[in-house]
Amino acid sequence: MPKTLTSFNFARAVVSWQIQHGRHDLPWQNTQDPYRVWLSEIMLQQTQVSTVRDYFARFMQRFPTVADLAAATQDEVLGLWSGLGYYSRARNLHQAAQDIVALHGGAFPHSAQQLATLPGIGRSTAAAVASLCFAEPVAILDGNVKRVLTRFLGFGADLSSSKNERELWQIAQTMLPTEDWPRTMPRYTQGVMDLGATLCTPKNPRCPACPLASACVAKAHNTPHLYPVKTKKVKRSAESWWLLCAKTEQGDVLLQQRAASGVWAGLFALPMFESLAQLQAAVPQAWQAHLHEEQAFKHVLTHKDMHLHPVRLTLKKAAACELGAWVGATVWPELGLPAPVRQLLTKG
Repeated sequence: MPKTLTSFNFARAVVSWQIQHGRHDLPWQNTQDPYRVWLSEIMLQQTQVSTVRDYFARFMQRFPTVADLAAATQDEVLGLWSGLGYYSRARNLHQAAQDIVALHGGAFPHSAQQLATLPGIGRSTAAAVASLCFAEPVAILDGNVKRVLTRFLGFGADLSSSKNERELWQIAQTMLPTEDWPRTMPRYTQGVMDLGATLCTPKNPRCPACPLASACVAKAHNTPHLYPVKTKKVKRSAESWWLLCAKTEQGDVLLQQRAASGVWAGLFALPMFESLAQLQAAVPQAWQAHLHEEQAFKHVLTHKDMHLHPVRLTLKKAAACELGAWVGATVWPELGLPAPVRQLLTKG
């Protein structure tokens, strides 16, 4: 164990700081309702707090309990999630809600181990719910917390290695509060997340304001920028797609539901083609003279750049077409649509 921990009570410093200086105004805080905490944790994966606020409020209004979420259709859930990205989160969220109702009588399991058996709930998310809501002494290790711990400890092992990440998990478990868990565990878990979000940021960390500064290895060596170490680079790919943006004068749009796997799985999207020629060959002959290709734009996914080429078509009224189904002007805005598709339909 690092020498810093022998003379510095990490957990006590985090808990004290959180009480006085941590975040207390987020809509999923100041509660031990596992549904609210779980929903926020899933939404906050890969997404900024400022974006999540509005989505969280809409979800809570539409689905105030886990039973309400479980009773919804997947299309309803994806529709409300539309624009938040990483749609597998929404599908897993829905399935987990159904499992909680069907397998656990509508009550969230209290242990991180049981929570981690639910779809889309990894080790850190399970620990967050269990510690914040049920005071279980179990460590979380999301991106913010990895940064706080590796800097504090001077943990320079490469976290792209599962062996090194397991070692950090083991150390994190030794740094938890050791007493009065009903009071300390929720504060501690919230505190390490708050530190990473507000002080121990990726760039320009506010070390002078940090309660851990006196014992932080990275602060002592002026090397916060070196942590955490993760050398594995994700290979990016690129794809080009031509999107048929067909609308009627009444506002109906032509959509097709994507397959259950792959890009935009399960969402409703515009008919997609690998080339303009392929699109032109697929549409009815009577439509071809009215096609108008607009300027292409890039949509960035986690591991992929999508170069999208919108092709507009306006018809007086819906006409039979094998490329998809016509969806009414009052219906399509409620469907699960990828962000760039919603943008195109709203603009057009």
